Amino acid sequence: MNQPLAHADALMWITPRPDLLFTQGAGSWLTDHQGKRYLDFVQGWAVNCLGHGHPAIVEALTRQAGQLLNPSPAFYNAPSLQLAANLSRHAGLERVFFANTGAEANEGAIKLARKWGRKYRNGAHEIITFENGFHGRSLATMSASGKPGWDKLFAPQVPGFPKARLNDLDSVAALINERTVAIMLEPIQGEGGVLPAEREFLQLLRQITEDRGLLLILDEVQTGMGRTGTLFAHEQAGIRPDIMTLGKGIGGGVPLSALLAREAVCCFEAGDQGGTYNGNPLMTAVGVAVLDTLTAPGFLEQVQARGEYLARGLQALARDTGQVGERGQGLLRALILADDRGPALVEAARSRSPEGLLLNAPRPHLLRFMPALNVSEAEIDLMLAWLKELLESKA
Repeated sequence: MNQPLAHADALMWITPRPDLLFTQGAGSWLTDHQGKRYLDFVQGWAVNCLGHGHPAIVEALTRQAGQLLNPSPAFYNAPSLQLAANLSRHAGLERVFFANTGAEANEGAIKLARKWGRKYRNGAHEIITFENGFHGRSLATMSASGKPGWDKLFAPQVPGFPKARLNDLDSVAALINERTVAIMLEPIQGEGGVLPAEREFLQLLRQITEDRGLLLILDEVQTGMGRTGTLFAHEQAGIRPDIMTLGKGIGGGVPLSALLAREAVCCFEAGDQGGTYNGNPLMTAVGVAVLDTLTAPGFLEQVQARGEYLARGLQALARDTGQVGERGQGLLRALILADDRGPALVEAARSRSPEGLLLNAPRPHLLRFMPALNVSEAEIDLMLAWLKELLESKA
């Protein structure tokens, strides 16, 4: 083993990792300890929305680190107030709670919905979620997720999450009863294979929740912050949720997430919700810089254009190499393969020489693409060319 990895055994094992150590990143590129460069179309699983080492993020971190790191969430700090106000204005949701991870934000959404149900719906607590959904790795968010096999892990599960089928309104309606308090879903099931909720389905869910006095919770941890070409994916359906969660891209690479809700839903009492690092000025200062960049004139239009460019490229690639096709929105897309060699392609792409390519296969039969939102057409072309070589070589 190379000397830079000599202490790898000190880390708790949670997943196999290749024998390389990334030491530097710039834009869409990473460099490892041996100087090899990699074109990164994973970006920390859609976390680095502005790529690696973006100047606005570096400047915000450097400036804030010299002023104040964490006065404790028992006190106000200026960056968290600014970011909360900016998010509230853009989302049309009056209240914001900051956390550190998407799972933590989703856990907060579940708690808020259950507290609201206890206060205003005679103790209703069940939250309808969806098969193949993914909401995090805490006990409650794993129980809310519909990832195959997760119902057996860390049993017993947290009860109260009946599962419907995406884009099947009848399956949702069949689960609604006096115990139901909310419906919770991702606008696009990322881990499930980049499966979009249809526009009409989202609109019907909004209608049925309003008609039945239920809450609509949208998990925009992966789809939010410009990933689909609009600041929030649900904007494309013309709806507004009661509760929304954000993560990944909101911090551009630093640990930051948010739980947003309508004023009428906010019913936490002192002690119900908190967190030692939540809303600290170092992370929220980065969040301000990220949101300012995403909402600058023309930025989201560029994301839409790059998303369409990537989609056309993937469609041509699928046609030329005999794959099934592509799907997705904006710069969250998937290539549907004709076989189950997704993991092998990921390995071959990373191992190619002289430069590697970082891809992701959430399912054996597809590849998921989550590049930086400021990825260039030239970088998209390079990725497509390298992937075509791999597909034609039967990697």
